[in-house]
Amino acid sequence: MTHLRSLLRAASDVERRMLVGVVLVATLILGFGLLASEVIEGDTKAFDEGILRFFRAPTDPSLPAGPAWLKDAMRDVTALGSTSVLTLIVVGVAGYLAVSGLRHAAAMVLASVALGVVLSNSLKVAFSRPRPGFIPPDLLVFSASFPSGHATLSAVVYLTLGALLCRTQSSLAVKTYILCFATLLTGIVGLSRIYLGVHWPTDVVAGWLVGGTWALLCWLTMIWLQGRGEIEPERSGA
Repeated sequence: MTHLRSLLRAASDVERRMLVGVVLVATLILGFGLLASEVIEGDTKAFDEGILRFFRAPTDPSLPAGPAWLKDAMRDVTALGSTSVLTLIVVGVAGYLAVSGLRHAAAMVLASVALGVVLSNSLKVAFSRPRPGFIPPDLLVFSASFPSGHATLSAVVYLTLGALLCRTQSSLAVKTYILCFATLLTGIVGLSRIYLGVHWPTDVVAGWLVGGTWALLCWLTMIWLQGRGEIEPERSGA
């Protein structure tokens, strides 16, 4: 233990960040593996159905519970995790970085999100889990259920962009605000998928785990590349 403390004290700030990041990545991957195993074995069926039925109208399970305005609000929220909206956000941020002289950082953002999409779709194909039977007829879905693409990609985009923006600020309060808001966006998008009945709760949790892991890996990669001088260094906020 004393030797470990000595090594940590001797490590640079970047090395400490990398170490913490690697531990978090390993934990998230383990969590996803355990959850996926439970889903495959069917052990989450009672939990999933119980949560979904809680959000369904007692008289018609195809409809979400609550007033009509809540359903409309959830449709708006779930659009924040759609491919169209996320593409606009990513292209806009990448364009801003490029015209600000951070072209390598812009390329990193585009590559991170593009590979995150490939990862999400690959996992859907691998597991091929059917969607819930509560989907209203006016909501069209075409892909498999596990993990939730909206939850995965919202985590990839919002958490990655949040981490990137944090590296442009020197204020701890501002960094905390950015990360909390990015986490909030990721959370409400996932919850909207459960409320609308288009995903099992474990699909959403799996999406958060995959997206969070990917965002963290991208952040660690950016730190490593910045240390090598291949991506523009961190800038202090005004």
